[in-house]
Amino acid sequence: MLIKNSTYYTLPCIPVRRLLQLTLLLIFSVVTKAQDLHFSQFYEAPLARNPALAGLFEGDVRAQLVYRNQWGSVTTPYQTGSLNSEYKFAIGRGDDFMTAGVQVLWDKAGTVALNTTHLMPVVNYHKSMNADKNRYVSVGFIGGLVSRSLDRSKVTTNNQYDGFGYNGSLPDGERFASNYSYFDAGVGVSYNSSIGEIKENNFFVGLAYHHFNRPVNSFYQKLQHLPKWVASGGLRTTMGDFSYITISADVSVQGPYKELIGGAMYSRKIDDIENPAYIVHMGAYLRWEDAIIPVVKLDYQPFSIAFSYDMNISQLRTSSQGRGGFEISFGYTGFLNTGGSTKDVIRCPRF
Repeated sequence: MLIKNSTYYTLPCIPVRRLLQLTLLLIFSVVTKAQDLHFSQFYEAPLARNPALAGLFEGDVRAQLVYRNQWGSVTTPYQTGSLNSEYKFAIGRGDDFMTAGVQVLWDKAGTVALNTTHLMPVVNYHKSMNADKNRYVSVGFIGGLVSRSLDRSKVTTNNQYDGFGYNGSLPDGERFASNYSYFDAGVGVSYNSSIGEIKENNFFVGLAYHHFNRPVNSFYQKLQHLPKWVASGGLRTTMGDFSYITISADVSVQGPYKELIGGAMYSRKIDDIENPAYIVHMGAYLRWEDAIIPVVKLDYQPFSIAFSYDMNISQLRTSSQGRGGFEISFGYTGFLNTGGSTKDVIRCPRF
């Protein structure tokens, strides 16, 4: 974004590069107002996709951490992180369940240190739709506080040019707060079902509506956040006793902005069919007209670690030299040693 100490080619008043940076700042402000944070390993941040995906795992508790570093070859790297945790438990005497959790998102962008932090509790209710097989309809809600800030000392404007060059002692001439907060909320629904008699064969579909309260989200004006629809789907099917394939995809629509991402991973159990200690995953995903994303993952029960890298194919590939974003994720999924554990439950929402 904006860098004070550099060499510039100048016009009589404002440097060409400074004009370009100011233009990028304006574009960045519009885009960040319109688009949400996102990850290439979107399947490792399910609560950010749809609150109704909370609890769709085999276990009682799950925690996932994703870290993304992107555009380091073009400008100051953008750093984005996600941390979510979930606890699933039975409700009543039937086969219904509830999941409670929390989604934390943070982002630091550009040399102006534009920081965004989300703290969003989540609740999801899973209603059993069949007494003989795994089949659930889930309704989830997410809502909490979002705060944004930037470093005014790193922001430069044309008011700080005195005809001879940049003068940091001059005021920037802008009237906007360096931080603000707002309440945000979203709702979602999902359908999750097993396929046949093998519990590892299952699928889900979901639809979420984020920012339905249309919060004000701007440093400059009282501009409302654009709401966002997210349609999600996943399919897992076995290929023999030791292997299976997982297909995942999301379609997001936020105002004029659309994003389609999807792909598949091949998984191989290493040492045991029923309770493998190690599972190796390899695959690739495509963010349409933006990036090809190879990924490798290792499960060492109950932990997992995954790496992915965006190979940029968009119009920015010349400037970025094809380099997009690096991501790493860590996960934990386990059962609790309590009477209410889902470890031996036959029917339970899972994916």
